[in-house]
Amino acid sequence: MEILAENARQLLGLELSAEQLARFEQYYRELVSYNEKVNLTAIIEYEAVQIRHFLDSLTLASPILRGDKPDKAFDISTAALVDIGAGAGFPGLPLKIIYPEIRLTLVESVGKKAIFLREIAEKLEMTNVTVLTERAEEIGQMAEHRAQYNLATGRAVAALAILAEYCLPLVKIGGLFIALKKGKLGEEITAAQKAIGILGGQLRRTPGFQLPQDTPDDERKLIVVEKVKKTPSTFPRKIGIPSKQPLG
Repeated sequence: MEILAENARQLLGLELSAEQLARFEQYYRELVSYNEKVNLTAIIEYEAVQIRHFLDSLTLASPILRGDKPDKAFDISTAALVDIGAGAGFPGLPLKIIYPEIRLTLVESVGKKAIFLREIAEKLEMTNVTVLTERAEEIGQMAEHRAQYNLATGRAVAALAILAEYCLPLVKIGGLFIALKKGKLGEEITAAQKAIGILGGQLRRTPGFQLPQDTPDDERKLIVVEKVKKTPSTFPRKIGIPSKQPLG
């Protein structure tokens, strides 16, 4: 995990301990093994996983988030975090490795992927990790989850307007919804502005960055939305509607 360690230090200012790197190594081995029977990810090469999965996930813990409003700096290290469409566990599990005090909820509707998430959390000896085999639309209407999280996130899940409807109902006022996105995002962000406002959010900033192996044309952003008011009770809408009829 030397590539991960070096780039976490240089790009994010994170010093990963030997124990943390050992856990990332174990995570990688379990991921590749399980991927032989269940399609978790197309990216399985050792170097690529370190950069495109692990390091990318850790950008949520970087100084990138503390740019324009230092008074509103967000401490992720003890957050209640919900990861929507968790898949193979990114970004939630890498963040849990470096910040073990996070209270992590992973939402993954595909049963076989959810089984992997439970198994890897157990093998990595993680505590305060909950895996929900439910749709995000259902979770957002459950009293035990609605407006209960400091941070909601999703990676490679859906267009921003759709992901906002999945995530913002789960966030407390004053908390954040952060989407990890890649590509030419100007039109997508503009199209999601109305939805974000309806759902009680306010776009704070969209810092851009690049990772090793990215081409000059690659554009990555952390789209940061602050929850500034209560989400109307009608959202999220019923299963399937947000993706078929995005707000906007």
